[in-house]
Amino acid sequence: MLPEDPKTILVVDDTPGNIEVLGSILTPHFKVKVAMNGKVALKIAAQPEKPDLILLDVMMPDMDGYEVCRQLKADISTANIPIIFVTAKSEIQDEQIGFDLGAVDYLTKPISPPRVMARVKTQLALYDRARHLESIVEQRTQELQIAHIEVIRRLGKAAEFKDNETGMHVIRMSYFAKFLAQQLDLAHDWVELLYQAAPMHDIGKIGIPDAVLLKPGKLDLAEREIMEKHAEYGANIIGNSDVPVLKMAREIAIAHHERWDGSGYPNGLKGEQIPLSARIIAIADVFDALTCERPYKQAWSEERALGLLQEEAGKHFDPTLVPLFFNCLEQIRAVQQQFKDQAAE
Repeated sequence: MLPEDPKTILVVDDTPGNIEVLGSILTPHFKVKVAMNGKVALKIAAQPEKPDLILLDVMMPDMDGYEVCRQLKADISTANIPIIFVTAKSEIQDEQIGFDLGAVDYLTKPISPPRVMARVKTQLALYDRARHLESIVEQRTQELQIAHIEVIRRLGKAAEFKDNETGMHVIRMSYFAKFLAQQLDLAHDWVELLYQAAPMHDIGKIGIPDAVLLKPGKLDLAEREIMEKHAEYGANIIGNSDVPVLKMAREIAIAHHERWDGSGYPNGLKGEQIPLSARIIAIADVFDALTCERPYKQAWSEERALGLLQEEAGKHFDPTLVPLFFNCLEQIRAVQQQFKDQAAE
């Protein structure tokens, strides 16, 4: 009788007698699948329910076992499945070829049932342990990534507290940016990276004096120059990291005040010279800043803010992105309702 959750063994051999012998040894303990040629073996191994181990004959017509092994190891979805060669070829050089291709063991014909069971059980135990360790590493990596993202969000909110005491702006505009990016034919991972990096866009505000940042009125020329330094401050705070989310956060921090027509700061970039991430953030950031209250301004109506986006398409903003932002209004309104500033409640 099979165990409750039996392991799956794929037996690959072009000789029915050999399959019958291996099947009689394995079927009382394992779920056995059979392939009589390499092509069928590759197809079975590629299925969602993958074998836990493969017993593979070497000498087969059309595609020998070595080539089957080579193709299995070249495919990321099957590369880790342990392979035991079962063959009449017993020369040392034959075994070396198999091990070089990635096989974990080598059984010679005629086979010994106790040896087959012992080798199979050993390799399955090793494979189970490897998968368990892999899952632990993956879990720890996910935990570190979550902690990493949370630190980025907290730093973004810390900067936002300087002129918005609830820090909700960075949450809202991060969602707005994500919604807009989803309107484009972009990889899911890139969109998530943008969403994670967005809260750091104004981290450079930490370096701006409160007298300038919180001034309840229009800034003069000198004050404007000080304020504009926050883009460079932000890039310097984030630094030149190789971590993808920090690399994107840096390009956003330094470029989200560049303008499509080249009149922005700090580098006067124009059009597609401006990173796409920064062009998306520019729209999300400005729209939320306009529609919420700040020490120096009253909140604009949605209609007025959208009107400005339309007017500035091709001047301040990427003209291809502005219409796509309008497609996201239903989602944007839901986020505005969920993440209101305290003063607005």
